[in-house]
Amino acid sequence: MPHFCRRILCVFGSCCFSILAMAQQPAPPPLTLTLQDALSRARANVVQFQAAVTDQAVAHQDTVQARAGLLPSVTFRNQFIYTQPGSPLQQTGVSAESAPRFIANNAVHEYLSQGVVEQSISVAQVSDYQRAKALEAVARAKSEIARRGLVVTVVQDYYGFLAAQRKYANAQLAVTEAEKFLELSRKLEQGGEVAHSDVLKAQIQANDRRRDLREAQLAMDKSRLELAVLLFPKFEENFTVIDDASLPPPLESFEEISRLALANNAEVRAATAGLSAAGHELSSARAGYLPALTLDYFYGIDAPQFAANAPDGTRNLGYAAQATLNIPVWNWGATHSKVVQAGLRRRQAERELSLAQRRMLADIRTSYAEASAALAELDLLKDSADLAAESLRLTNLRYRGGEAGVLEIVDAQNTLTQARNAWSDGAVRYRTALANLQTLIGSM
Repeated sequence: MPHFCRRILCVFGSCCFSILAMAQQPAPPPLTLTLQDALSRARANVVQFQAAVTDQAVAHQDTVQARAGLLPSVTFRNQFIYTQPGSPLQQTGVSAESAPRFIANNAVHEYLSQGVVEQSISVAQVSDYQRAKALEAVARAKSEIARRGLVVTVVQDYYGFLAAQRKYANAQLAVTEAEKFLELSRKLEQGGEVAHSDVLKAQIQANDRRRDLREAQLAMDKSRLELAVLLFPKFEENFTVIDDASLPPPLESFEEISRLALANNAEVRAATAGLSAAGHELSSARAGYLPALTLDYFYGIDAPQFAANAPDGTRNLGYAAQATLNIPVWNWGATHSKVVQAGLRRRQAERELSLAQRRMLADIRTSYAEASAALAELDLLKDSADLAAESLRLTNLRYRGGEAGVLEIVDAQNTLTQARNAWSDGAVRYRTALANLQTLIGSM
């Protein structure tokens, strides 16, 4: 066999061996997540929440910039000015080469190299800084609102996935029950104990339960994908979640919930900060009627030579200072318009704060009532599921003894499936209601 043929066979054999080795490797175990794990991953991956965090960081930088505007600034200015020489007739006693044509300039060649310290003093700058601080507080409160809203979303998807898993398991049990009943009805028909219509009804019931199983599988897959998109930066399906829905956390008293909500409600905090920002905006607008003072200090050279000393030995280095007071006189009503505009925004901010306070009081009562009802119903739903299972068992025994009809069996099977699904939905409802309540108090 030629050498190159042997090499080709060797490479082909190596590739096949690698593919077989990869195929024989066991799949990695699924990642197990708790609710807290899901919350941590969602905070790192959800774009809307990260946008709110980014807005808070941007608002903080606005505050830093506004504060810097209140402090003296230091710059180092370097400039060269060339001016067309003047005429001897225009500058009596001065040569045309050294006299600039523009009287505002000092020489034909002028060099400036100066350090400049500038301080501006105005009521508007102070108000703008206070407004920037208030807007940062608004952004911080909105970031907290986004964080709490994210908790509700994660809780809904997390326990929605658990409920979908439970419903899939319930559908599997329903299929098993329906197939057992179908087999039982066939045996009883062979023994002449029931009519063929019972078998037909049992077959229809089994077909319906198989269809429900496929729908439950589809719903479970969809809920898994929704949760995966929420939690992982890259598409990932190999995960599972801890089922703690059977251990609902306790519900605190209404008085404690009300106290925490009044102290920690993010919506009210955002509205309060928004009112403060509108007030400072109004102060900044009114400052347009007041004078503004600017102080400047210069040190360096401003001379015809770029040097510390002139050719005749004169020292070019020196300093100068100036103060400028700008007094507004007339701007065609622009300042008045800004004051009116800021006043309108402030009145709107007052209305929004009042609405946020009223809504908070209503949300406390509504969310607490929802959570209380959901918690109280959990025990009833669990008891109903247990009773439905016992009812199906007894109805099967009665059917075997010829005391129950096929419709009673079908009804008992449907009742059991509905009771189990209702229990799963009740657990999700309580967890979601609790998360909505915690958005008011910020305890999660």
